[in-house]
Amino acid sequence: MAAIDGVLSKSEFINGSAVKDFERNVAEYLGVKHAVGLNSGTDALTIGLRALGVQPGSEVITTDFTFFATVESILLLGAKPVLVDIDPRTFNLDMEDVARKVTSKTKVVIPVHLFGHSVDFEPLFALQKKHAFRILEDVAQAFSGKYKGEMLGSLGDCAALSFFPSKNLGAFGDAGMLVTNSDEIYEEAVMLRSHGSKKKYFNETIGYNS
Repeated sequence: MAAIDGVLSKSEFINGSAVKDFERNVAEYLGVKHAVGLNSGTDALTIGLRALGVQPGSEVITTDFTFFATVESILLLGAKPVLVDIDPRTFNLDMEDVARKVTSKTKVVIPVHLFGHSVDFEPLFALQKKHAFRILEDVAQAFSGKYKGEMLGSLGDCAALSFFPSKNLGAFGDAGMLVTNSDEIYEEAVMLRSHGSKKKYFNETIGYNS
């Protein structure tokens, strides 16, 4: 309650010092350079895909066993979701099926780390090296999970986090975050979350109120 009162007393309702502190703490915790606070995990996926250059006609590979927002974010951008099967032992992406469905149009692969368990990155990185797609981790169900000692969210080009109240780390309402080690992705995400503006009232592209 003291933390809430601190925000109210300063009227720092949007991107105030508490949000900046939280961004900095999450980035430090995950071992990444940047964290961008957003209004939901869904927007983290959508903005992350846009920052990775996904456009109408792009193909985005992801799992067929996930919450609707994973695929919804792809469809909102006019891109084509390519669904792959899951490994029945882990409920995560079946990498053999991913390998079968990668094409020259594959722009991004979204591995969804489910129930705190990581996707197997070793074969995914091998495919990425061969086909040059980008990786957007969906860490909505696995915040604080690890892959061989590395924090989930730090392994792809960027990662989407959700702080929906029932998630590993829940917010008072809904919230999300995009994390990345890329300065370029970070700058694009910061611009997109504020109506496409780097400087207030100077709108460079169509963005979001996120």
